[in-house]
Amino acid sequence: MNYKMIRFVISWVLKVEGMLMLFPALVGAMYQEKAGFAYLIWGLLCIAAGLILCFRKPSNMEIYSRDGFVCVSLSWVVLGVFGAVPFVITGEIPFYINALFEIVSGFTTTGASILSDVEALSHASLFWRSFSHWIGGMGVLVFILALLPMKGGSVMNLMKAESPGPTVSKFVPRVRGTAKILYQIYLGMTLFTIAALLLSGMKTFDSVTLAMGAAGTGGFAVLNSGCAVYTPLQQWILTIAMIAFGVNFNFYYLMLCKKGKAAISSQEVRAYILIILLAGGVISWNTYPMYHSIGETVRTAFFQVGSIITTTGYSTTDFDLWPELSKCILVMLMFIGACAGSTGGGIKVSRILILLKTVKKELGSIVHPRSIKRIRFDDHPVEHEVLRAINVFLIVYLVIYSFSMLIISIDGFSFETNFTAVAATLNNIGPGLDQVGPTSNFFGYGPVSKLILIFDMLAGRLELFPMLILFYPSTWKKRG
Repeated sequence: MNYKMIRFVISWVLKVEGMLMLFPALVGAMYQEKAGFAYLIWGLLCIAAGLILCFRKPSNMEIYSRDGFVCVSLSWVVLGVFGAVPFVITGEIPFYINALFEIVSGFTTTGASILSDVEALSHASLFWRSFSHWIGGMGVLVFILALLPMKGGSVMNLMKAESPGPTVSKFVPRVRGTAKILYQIYLGMTLFTIAALLLSGMKTFDSVTLAMGAAGTGGFAVLNSGCAVYTPLQQWILTIAMIAFGVNFNFYYLMLCKKGKAAISSQEVRAYILIILLAGGVISWNTYPMYHSIGETVRTAFFQVGSIITTTGYSTTDFDLWPELSKCILVMLMFIGACAGSTGGGIKVSRILILLKTVKKELGSIVHPRSIKRIRFDDHPVEHEVLRAINVFLIVYLVIYSFSMLIISIDGFSFETNFTAVAATLNNIGPGLDQVGPTSNFFGYGPVSKLILIFDMLAGRLELFPMLILFYPSTWKKRG
């Protein structure tokens, strides 16, 4: 274990987080709010702590696979632990565990909240909540990788540990170049969303915060009514933006390289769009009697489908009042999630497709025992290691899900509430159903349950294993 390198990476995380806190400090100054001083002071302290930690550059800059997982998991824990402090300093969320829940929900792009009155927060804190979505959407270490001069293998080990999905694609030979391309696409799409919302007549503050939430597929709104008060055009812009950010970023890279045929041929992207169309169509039919017109029904249905499958969590209606069929579809979408390599959470469409192909292969083997067929995805054979990793992922996923359900059930909420609370946090969705539905929040859970749900949010964002490896004894032993 390269402890010095882990310390060096965490020091950079602290410095970057400190610098990012200067943005809400600036927002506070613009609106003449005292809360801005809390972000300024704490941001400077984070930068100072980072500078102290990296007083000496490690002689060995190599990060091995195990080190990469530890670096990523500890970095995200540090992000949450330090990022929650301004909420406490300002007094807007005085209880630290509640503040930690809120900011971890932000960084992991979950959008689950303990707040019943978000409009009571200062503009600085509202901005910090939404900005945390944008930071966590692509991953803070992906940003740092674009800055740090590290060896290719080291950088790839960090990117593998932080990037969502079964595999990580390199767009260009140098991984630092890949990180830069990712952020260029991410920033460009975010600015385009902000511009579209501004042109639609939305207020500047709302446009920026909602666009950052859509980009990171988070779910923190700046109004108590969520997104219900915005115009139909603005809701459609957000719907398209959420769905767009749920697409594998490799798709956009191929389109920029004028390789449209290769981009469109992606099985995952096509399945993702098909699922959205089918789910939106069925829910529109099922909920039509509840709304005034076909246009409102379709807009509301596709907004919620786009919000849930991309794990964004914005809402324009209380879908907890929808018919059981529609609610069942939404819960299924919570587990499916967005595409691998996007900012969305969930199990991922690619994993679902590969699992279905595996089932088809097994059925074929029963009918034709002597046949030998390999599972192919996007015209490439799926390696055994990928299949093994997906199977292990699902087993671990079910274990964490069951354990979390068991622990939080101590608080006495209904099965529907607990089931969707874990689904909403482990899949980084945001709202669930019943007492954690779109018009409710997670405040009622006790401190222990909140810590479990915080772990679920981190585990879901980091694909389980980076968080679990912290509890594996052999992780901390020296190499033999």
